[in-house]
Amino acid sequence: MADLRNALRFILNDQEVVLDGVSATRTLLDFLRLDKRLKGSKEGCAEGDCGACTVLIGRVDGDELRYESVNACIYFVGALDGAHVVTIEHLSPNDGELHPVQQAMVDLHGSQCGFCTPGIVMSLYAMWMRNPQPDTTAVEVALQGNLCRCTGYLPIVNAAKAASSYGDVANDPLVAHRAEIRERLLALRDGKTVDFGTGKDRVIVPASVDDLAEAYAANPEATLVSGATDVGLWVTKFMREIGPMIFIAEVPELHGITEADGKLTIGAAVTYNEAFDTILTHYPQLGDMWNRLGGTQVRNVGTIGANIANGSPIGDTPPPLIALGASITLRKGSERRELPLEDFFIAYGKQNREPGEFVEAVHVPLLPEGDQFGCYKISKRAHEDISALCGAFRLTLEGETVSAITIAFGGMAATPKRAVAVEAALVGKPWTLETIEAAIPAFGEDYQPLTDMRASAEYRLLAAQNLLRRFFFESTGVGERLKREVA
Repeated sequence: MADLRNALRFILNDQEVVLDGVSATRTLLDFLRLDKRLKGSKEGCAEGDCGACTVLIGRVDGDELRYESVNACIYFVGALDGAHVVTIEHLSPNDGELHPVQQAMVDLHGSQCGFCTPGIVMSLYAMWMRNPQPDTTAVEVALQGNLCRCTGYLPIVNAAKAASSYGDVANDPLVAHRAEIRERLLALRDGKTVDFGTGKDRVIVPASVDDLAEAYAANPEATLVSGATDVGLWVTKFMREIGPMIFIAEVPELHGITEADGKLTIGAAVTYNEAFDTILTHYPQLGDMWNRLGGTQVRNVGTIGANIANGSPIGDTPPPLIALGASITLRKGSERRELPLEDFFIAYGKQNREPGEFVEAVHVPLLPEGDQFGCYKISKRAHEDISALCGAFRLTLEGETVSAITIAFGGMAATPKRAVAVEAALVGKPWTLETIEAAIPAFGEDYQPLTDMRASAEYRLLAAQNLLRRFFFESTGVGERLKREVA
């Protein structure tokens, strides 16, 4: 293993912090409010849903220093090595003038009770630095992860669009002094793996993927933590002791996206937002679902690899990736193996993964010309909600005949699972509505869905059948024709 360091080093607002005694499960929100007495960030939900705790995390990415909004309530302090944490207090220090985003919120009545306001301001601040002249859609996307029960959002949207009239983004300290802040962050990098604490409070932050492999093989009981958008709730909601913890989000080798040999290879720590442009380029059918994977704060830190590794039956990425024929690379120590993604999921809470073995990369075949693909997410809320059902379809036709079709669903079984009986009922048949209707009963052979708080078994089964019909209509252009006729 590389040289070790026994402390975390990061910048909080304008002060460097060195920590060597923090609990493995200490959240950033508790650290800010209880340890640092910075109480602007609020705890509303403690599960990454309401956004009242939003802060910005800045990290050096190549030649750039990027700031992204995160939910401090489920973000662990152990993940902060080499980062710049910016809280609401830093926007207007020492009782100075309000920040342009804050002043716009005041003048345009964007706050009532005020509890959610700091988080909203921080989300808008992150957007404003990237896009100082946003349209309504951009503002709505930025606010997907922030809930407000008072204002109805219109005053907030108006304030976001007016912020630049209160100040030039070029004069903002995080923009004007970005080169200086970047150099401060680079000075914290020493190529060392962080390792401190004992037992369940041990924290390991690997400097490389080789260090990660060595640390996890030696400590297979440890919990790997990437974005913590799921793991965070194990601590804040279920009060589980999940240490020791190995924080992998900043392992550089896990962040690449490459295209070769007819497939994309995506590092396990690539976040949803990092992957968005590439995914949209190659699989535009995933655009709608991708923008509904939690709120912006979740997509900033949630990773494709962890969404797979958690093995949740309602994870959103496995169904489309299975339909596309994806595979994964698993690594234990220096040994690697590759297997089809659909073979990774064995049973509820059980994956084809040995102790000390982790997902290193995801390989997704490019869609051949002529193949058709669709993916649909069903949830109670349009945004920032867990799926009741997620279905994905990939179709290959020879003339008018189905030569191959892959159908995968999440939320229908104990694992993400293919509808092999439905597929068999379609292959070799003409791609017609009559064929679809004849295959519909086969769903009962593939799935016996459960009833829970998100949906009944009957609803899930009917919705899955209707999604196949929808895919048929979209693939044949019938849906567009009907839309034009109605219009």
